Amino acid sequence: MSQDAENEPAAAKKKFTETRIVTVVGASGALGSAIVRALLERGAGVRAVVRATSNRTKLESLGVTDYVVADLNDRTSLQRALTAEPRAEAVIASAAGFTAHSARTKGDNSRTDTKGYQNLVDAAKNAGVPRVILISILECDKATGVPHFHQKLLTEEYLAKKRQPYLALRAGAFLDRTRDIVAPKVRKGVFPEWVPGVALSMIYTPDLAGYAAQAALDVPASALNQSVDVCWNVPVTGPQLAAAFTRALGRPVVAKPAIPPLLFAVLPLLARFVPSLRDSNAVLAWIRKGGYVSRDTRKQKDLFGEPPTIDDAVARYCRDKGLVKPTAA
Repeated sequence: MSQDAENEPAAAKKKFTETRIVTVVGASGALGSAIVRALLERGAGVRAVVRATSNRTKLESLGVTDYVVADLNDRTSLQRALTAEPRAEAVIASAAGFTAHSARTKGDNSRTDTKGYQNLVDAAKNAGVPRVILISILECDKATGVPHFHQKLLTEEYLAKKRQPYLALRAGAFLDRTRDIVAPKVRKGVFPEWVPGVALSMIYTPDLAGYAAQAALDVPASALNQSVDVCWNVPVTGPQLAAAFTRALGRPVVAKPAIPPLLFAVLPLLARFVPSLRDSNAVLAWIRKGGYVSRDTRKQKDLFGEPPTIDDAVARYCRDKGLVKPTAA
């Protein structure tokens, strides 16, 4: 527990203890902070596990006060985080070495996403954590040639091997990203299509965050120890998304390549000489083969209800990003 919490009056401590606590690893990231928001909206208490260099501004604005500084590559700090009192009833793991923050801090992406996650699983098992909710990646079991996708599968397998109760949420491609380029482009009438002509199973960050919160708090223990695809009800192409934005905004939006065709063509060659591009090149090559598509949304429906439709997700995205004026109550 944080130092501030230790100094609270007894009545406040009792109320805090009675709150359902969920530990969020990677809480300061774009997805992590959305998960924190979803948990708080459900009345849960959040213990935010962050790195010493993490920016806590967004979390503080949400009212988070319980922080533990830890690193996936530091087993001792993880054990301290997961044995903090009052004990959490779930851990949501949304941290990733494959991030801009890791690049800025010169983190070892591969080590974080492999050995680091094994350290987290070991710490959870040792601490007796009732469930770990892993943010995984759609079809990661088939993307053996994509490093940061395959690393998620390795973590799923390690959770099973260690018999740590878990639920892996295999998320589709994000409509929004950490650096969201969609909204600025759509304002100009363009939807940026990453891989022209290829359908993708997609998801909107607040929806994934909501599923993670549900998985931590509401999914019965009998439904644990499996992987669940989480995405929209059908795969979509760039033109289909552009059409959905057209309907939501009431003005034309057209799909155009996000990556210039020439750059797309030379990326495989560049990736041979620029290590940082190799994973991105592998991702694009895999998507072009139709790999980023859910084969079964029945588990998602059973656990979380009907998957969002493209029009529903796009309409909410437009409202959230201020692309349309909010309707009067």
